[in-house]
Amino acid sequence: MFTRLIAAGALATLAFTSIPAIAQDSEEEAPAPVAPKRYTPINYNLQEDRENILVLDLSNGQRVQIRLMEQWAPNHVARIKTLTRQGFYNGVIFHRVIDGFMAQTGDPTGTGQGGSQLPDLEEEFNPMPHIRGTVSMARAQEENSANSQFFINFYPRFSLDKRYTNFGRVIAGMAAVDAINRGEPPANPTKILQASLAIDNLPVPVAAPPVFEEPAITADALNAPIGS
Repeated sequence: MFTRLIAAGALATLAFTSIPAIAQDSEEEAPAPVAPKRYTPINYNLQEDRENILVLDLSNGQRVQIRLMEQWAPNHVARIKTLTRQGFYNGVIFHRVIDGFMAQTGDPTGTGQGGSQLPDLEEEFNPMPHIRGTVSMARAQEENSANSQFFINFYPRFSLDKRYTNFGRVIAGMAAVDAINRGEPPANPTKILQASLAIDNLPVPVAAPPVFEEPAITADALNAPIGS
């Protein structure tokens, strides 16, 4: 009987001492709370961080300046800066411009089907809202298919949030965006004459005057009409 009491006591001691051990293990394995990510606010000062200001000089004679937000989408911002410095966007039209929605550009073919020779990008969806002045990457149905095309919102479109990579905001020249000719494609599309980064201080390009074809002058045209 004494043996049975010792055994019973040992079991009771084991049960008593194992409880806090299990509780301690659970505390160690519990994941630490994750603090919500804080996003850098947009800097609207045109004289600061000029490496991250995209400048679009348009064929309507106006200039748009866009703050590129590296923290939101570092790979997409890097792509835009790379293509800009290659001169990729110079002469490219806004090929899809929907009134009340957005203006899309970035396709050298002007069809909406083209892109650069660089590989497509993996999505960098973020919680930044698609409001007026948002600059976001266009893509095909596949989420990881953004390449060179981007669009600028005329008005908020929150249905695009976390579905398209928002990488910047217009900080000057929104009136120039509003003046982009509408259409899919527009009959007379607005062009990006020059895309640059503010830090490079490129001068505003001069748009070439329109070319008018004059009729060929012939000998008959030089003859005065015969009077009656």
